Amino acid sequence: MSGLSGESREHASVRLIGRYARGDADIAADEVWALEAHLEACATCRTRLSDAVETGAPDVTSLIGTVWRGLEPSLDTAPTMPARRRRPVWLTAWLTPVMAPWLAMTVGVVLIALALDLAAPGFSEVSLVLLLAPVLPLGGVAASWSRGLDPAYELTAAAPRAGLHLVLRRTASVLAVVVPVLLAAGWPAGVSAAQWLLPCLALTSAALALGGLFGVARAALGLMAVWTAGVMAPSLITRSKSAFLDPDSLPVWGLLLVLGMGVVMARRGSYTTVPRVSP
Repeated sequence: MSGLSGESREHASVRLIGRYARGDADIAADEVWALEAHLEACATCRTRLSDAVETGAPDVTSLIGTVWRGLEPSLDTAPTMPARRRRPVWLTAWLTPVMAPWLAMTVGVVLIALALDLAAPGFSEVSLVLLLAPVLPLGGVAASWSRGLDPAYELTAAAPRAGLHLVLRRTASVLAVVVPVLLAAGWPAGVSAAQWLLPCLALTSAALALGGLFGVARAALGLMAVWTAGVMAPSLITRSKSAFLDPDSLPVWGLLLVLGMGVVMARRGSYTTVPRVSP
């Protein structure tokens, strides 16, 4: 990054801080993102930014002073809210506010599928657990980026670290929940992880790749609909195993996984802000 001296342990250039303080609209979006992320962890650069605002944007300083003088008397008499228990920093960095209800729903769906598999083992050549496994993470990915389900959506959208880094973190948290649940359910259902893990990762990467164009939530829900109509429904109707879950199809799933991750990395700039990846 041209305006930063390196990673966050170093400092941003005085020129970039001055342009940022003046509200220069010509600063590249990735430079703004990198600078704001750097300012979170660097007190020295925050002090430089404060000084730059005072000298380079006196109108802003005057406005802040006027607002503060108007608010200060009422702040002295305002009641103090009780302190709320904060979640650990590592927890808020990886999990979303809707993780708990989504986790309960995921476990419930897997248990229902497992119960149906065990109750009617001869109903179909392919189990419901296996049919659901490749697309089950997509529901969590969609929920993680849904404006209606995330009460902190606006705050997340404005965060300087909103981008591919956050997309990958949330996706990893979804997979960390789903994969162990499916592994536990697959054992009594007679479903091996080799049958569903690669399609699961491939469809998840495809959702992220398409998310750069249509939004992650829309892409995830769209892939779920396609899988339901094109794989699950025909397999249940004909009571036969789908060719998409045949061992011979694993090289194709591997290729789709590699292509999906390649597109995500090539278009990483499209995830700079959350509104581009949310409906």
